[in-house]
Amino acid sequence: MKSITLALALSSVPLTVFAMPAVGDLVGTNPSDATAALEKSGCKVSDFEPEGGQIEARCSDTGGKAWEVYIDPKSGKVSQIKEGD
Repeated sequence: MKSITLALALSSVPLTVFAMPAVGDLVGTNPSDATAALEKSGCKVSDFEPEGGQIEARCSDTGGKAWEVYIDPKSGKVSQIKEGD
């Protein structure tokens, strides 16, 4: 029984280590709120810039991989997530 419990506990580790925001998540419409929400989701924000009517947040996950998170400026929801350059 202990081995089953241990296996279940270990199998959930990668999901929590690499948690990222998802499309539709509400992160906010200002840099302070968006930074806090994105970082809580595991995405360390380096900067923001306007792009194509959206707000682009450049961030990296806990493994150091770069991501571009696009936020709708009216709703504050994540509209798209792309692998960063």
